[in-house]
Amino acid sequence: MPDINAFGTWPSPITAELASRSNRGLSALSCSDKGFCLLESRPDEGGRTTLLWLTGTEVRELSPAPLNIRSRVHEYGGGAYVMGALAAFAVNHSDQNIYALPLDGSPASALTEGDDASRFADLQFDSGRNQLIAVREQHAPDQPQEPVNDLVSIDVDNGTIKVLHQGHDFYAAPRLSPDGRRLCFLSWDHPNMPWDGTQLHILDLDATGDVERHTLAAGGAAESVAQPTWLSSDRLLFATDRNGWWNLHVLDSSGLYCVHEDKADYALPLWMFGQQSYAVVSPEFLACQRIENGCSELVLLGIDNGFRSPLPSRWQEFDHLCLHDDGLCFIGQSADQPVALVRLSLDGSEEVVLHGSGDMPISVEYLSQPEAIEFPTRDGAQAYAWFYPPRNPDHQGPADSQPPLLVMTHGGPTAATRRGLHLRVQYYTSRGWAVADLNYRGSTGFGRAYRDALKGQWGVIDVQDAEDLVRHLADAKRIDASRVAIRGGSAGGYTTLAALTFGNTFHAGASHYGIGDLQALAKDTHKFEARYLDSLIGPWPERRDLYIERSPINHAARLSCPVIFMQGMLDKVVPPNQAEAMVEVLRDKKLPVAYLAFEDEAHGFRNPANVARSLAAEFSFFSRVFKLPAPDLIPLDIENLQ
Repeated sequence: MPDINAFGTWPSPITAELASRSNRGLSALSCSDKGFCLLESRPDEGGRTTLLWLTGTEVRELSPAPLNIRSRVHEYGGGAYVMGALAAFAVNHSDQNIYALPLDGSPASALTEGDDASRFADLQFDSGRNQLIAVREQHAPDQPQEPVNDLVSIDVDNGTIKVLHQGHDFYAAPRLSPDGRRLCFLSWDHPNMPWDGTQLHILDLDATGDVERHTLAAGGAAESVAQPTWLSSDRLLFATDRNGWWNLHVLDSSGLYCVHEDKADYALPLWMFGQQSYAVVSPEFLACQRIENGCSELVLLGIDNGFRSPLPSRWQEFDHLCLHDDGLCFIGQSADQPVALVRLSLDGSEEVVLHGSGDMPISVEYLSQPEAIEFPTRDGAQAYAWFYPPRNPDHQGPADSQPPLLVMTHGGPTAATRRGLHLRVQYYTSRGWAVADLNYRGSTGFGRAYRDALKGQWGVIDVQDAEDLVRHLADAKRIDASRVAIRGGSAGGYTTLAALTFGNTFHAGASHYGIGDLQALAKDTHKFEARYLDSLIGPWPERRDLYIERSPINHAARLSCPVIFMQGMLDKVVPPNQAEAMVEVLRDKKLPVAYLAFEDEAHGFRNPANVARSLAAEFSFFSRVFKLPAPDLIPLDIENLQ
C-alpha cells in the first residue's frame, strides 16, 4: 500500500540530474529503397549532430566528428541533408558548407567553399542533372542590412552555384517533380511569418536546369501553404489553411480540390525546414499525422475519394513520415517512451522500433499520463492544456487535500506543447504536484482562428488563458488554488513574467531567460523573426506605446509574489540586466526572490549540469515558498523569505 504523505513532499527516484539527462535526439528521417537516413544529436558530444545510414541491422555514421550536421538558415535550420545515389549531401554547422558524404564510408569532401556568411538549407537532389537545389541565405559580414535569401542550384561535380529564383524575403520547400521538369517552392515576405501567408510557385525547367516559365500556383498574404509534394509530374499535393485548417489539397489539370475537408491540421508551423507530416503510400492513399485540438493521430486518406481511416499506433506524436518497404516509418514520441525510429505496417498489425534514442530511465509506474483539458475562457472562447496529475506508486496524498499546481508556458509563441516524455514534468508529478502544460490561444494544432487569436494580443490573452486554466482546475477541485506557480522560458518566459506582473492568480513564478523588454526584442533580432512582433503586438515603431505597456520590465513595481530568475550571462536575446532589474524591485519590496546566473550559458541552457541545477533550484524555491518540506531540496539563497 502506498504511504499517505502531503502532496508536494513525496520522495521520488526522478532526480534533477536524471530529468536533465538527454537521450540522443532523432530527427529528419528520410527513406529510400536502400535504407534510412536520419540525424542523431549527441549530448555526450556537446550536442553534435551526426548523419546515420541504416540498412537492415547495420548502422553507419556518415559524418564522423568534427562534422556537425546543422543548417543555420533562419537560425532554426532544418533540411540540412539530402540523399543522393551514391552519397548524402549535408551542411556542416561551423562553416555552413555542403559536404558530400559517400554511403560506402569514404571520407567526406566539401562541395561548396566559403565561410558561414553563405548558408544552405532544404536540400534537394536533382539526379537527372547531378545537382542540388537549396535555399540559400547570404549574410554581409559587419553590415547592418538583412541577409538575402534566394533559391539556387549547385553543380555536384564542380560546386558552381546558379540562382533559380530571387526577390522574396524568404524561400522554402523546393521540390522537384518525378520527371525533373518542374520545381515547386514556397515564398513569403515581411511582415508575414510562414504560418500567416505563403505563395506556392512552379518553375518549368529545361534540360540544363534553366527556368523556362514561372507560375504562381496557390497561396497569398492571408493563406498559409505548407509541405508541397509531387504525386506525379502533373499533380501537386500540399497543405493550405484556406478553409481555416491546414488541410491537404491537390492541384492538377482539373483545378484545385481538397482531399478531405476536416476541422483538423495536417501540417505544422514552418519553424524549421524539411518537415513532413504525411507520406504518399500509393497513387490512391496517403498516411498522415492528423492533429485535432492538439491531439495527434495517424490516419490513411484516400487522395481522390476523401476516405479517412485511423491507423492505430501506441505512439502519440509522429514526425518525418516516409514509406519504406511497404511500411510507414516515422520518428515517434510518447509520454512513457523515449523518442524512436518506428516502422508500422500499413494494416496496423506490426509496429517495431528500428532505432532508439536511449534507454527508458525510470519505471513507467512513476510517469503521469497527460490528459487533454479543454476549458472556457473569460471571453466565451475555449483554450487547451495537457494536465498531468500527481503520480507515484509509493505515495498518495491525504483524501481531504489537493496538490499544488505548476503551469508551464511554451515558447514560440506560435508553437505548441506536445505529448512526449517530458521528465521535467515527471520530476514534479512524482513528487506530488499537478502540472498543466498550457496551449494558450495562438498555439498550433487547433486551426487558423485559434492561431490568429493571439495577433495583437500577446501578453494579454495568453495570460488570461493561464489564469482561466487555474480557475477551471480549482473549480473542478483538482488543485490547491492557494499553491499555484507558473514557469516559462524565452517567449514562454514572457508570458510567465506578464502573468506575474499584470495579474494576481499565481503565487510564485520562475523565469528562465524570459523576455522582459519587448522593445529590445523588436530592435535586435534575426531576419526570420524581424517582423514577428508586428502581428503579435503591433507594427514597430508606430505602436511603441503597446511595447512599453506590455513589457514587464517597465512595470516591475507591480510584481507582488515570489519569483526565481534563471539567467545566462552570455544571453544576447535577453540580456542579464532585464532579469537583474526585476530582482532589484523584488528586493526593495521585501518579497522572496532568488537569482541564478550561469556564466557559461546564452539564450537557452545546454550544459546538463546547469539544466539540472536550474530545475532543482526552481523546485526548491517553490517548495520553500509554499512551505512544503520535500526531502531533497537543494541549498538555495532566497532573499526575504521568512
